Amino acid sequence: MAAALLLLGIALLLYVFIYYNFIRGRQCGSDSSLDGRTVLVTGANIGIGKMTALDMAKRGARVILACRGKETGEAAAYDIRTQSGNNQVLFMKLDLASIASIQSFCKAFLSSEPRLDILINNAGVEGKGKTEDGFNLVFGVNHLGHFLLTHLLLDRLKQCSPSRIVVLASSAHRRGRIDFKNLNLSGESWREIIQAYCDSKLANILFARELANRLQGTDVTCYSVHPGVVRTSLGRNLPKWFLVPIYPFAWLLLKTPMEGAQTSIYCAVQEGIEMYSGRYFANCQVQQVKPHARDDAVAKKLWEVSEDLLGITK
Repeated sequence: MAAALLLLGIALLLYVFIYYNFIRGRQCGSDSSLDGRTVLVTGANIGIGKMTALDMAKRGARVILACRGKETGEAAAYDIRTQSGNNQVLFMKLDLASIASIQSFCKAFLSSEPRLDILINNAGVEGKGKTEDGFNLVFGVNHLGHFLLTHLLLDRLKQCSPSRIVVLASSAHRRGRIDFKNLNLSGESWREIIQAYCDSKLANILFARELANRLQGTDVTCYSVHPGVVRTSLGRNLPKWFLVPIYPFAWLLLKTPMEGAQTSIYCAVQEGIEMYSGRYFANCQVQQVKPHARDDAVAKKLWEVSEDLLGITK
């Protein structure tokens, strides 16, 4: 019995050591106030987005939760108002799988909100299907939807500069590829869904790089971020046979949503990182990406192709 307790104690101490040194990651240490600022967070009804929005609210910002579901969005806004003591937290409906919804959202936002200081493109999906406009669901939401949203809100960000754009990417970009002949995968098999997700995360990083190039001299900066491996609902559409055996380990070995939000928060509020506009951050520090994720020629072409797909006139 004593030996078993000793082994249990050693295992617990080992887990605590691993958790705080390798899983939890760095925390954003900035105490910057956001009084008088407006922050927009997509996908802020759950997970990393909700925790990011909560942090922004605690800093005094006016926070807009841009979410697809009204019920969960309003519930999240209520939770954040209660926990932060900040009543300036609002839900606005946005479906990133619909060009019409994005346009309608931006029209309503620009007519009702005089400021936009920080845009956090947080929402992400994985799963089968197409967007309302016929794009692969994953690529359409994760890249094209945020591309259009940013395009339509960019002038307001410039008017409120210095301002920032944070794009939630992922280390999954390492397996991504940009095949201009086949950007719109059918997304019917799980292999295609996973590939589309990796491709979309690579597109997020390339988008941030090209956006930074185009924003030089405007005092608007942008950053792509990897949150770490986090316990979120992102994998909810994966097969049950895959999820059930890994669920217990997920609670032990994955970051919490608040821990996963730290790099997004860091890039939104940390002073002195403007020189790194367009770069990729992980664990609250800038990191180098592989060559295919910093190919400026591909980033420029992806921008132009994205404009064409979305019908954006130059």
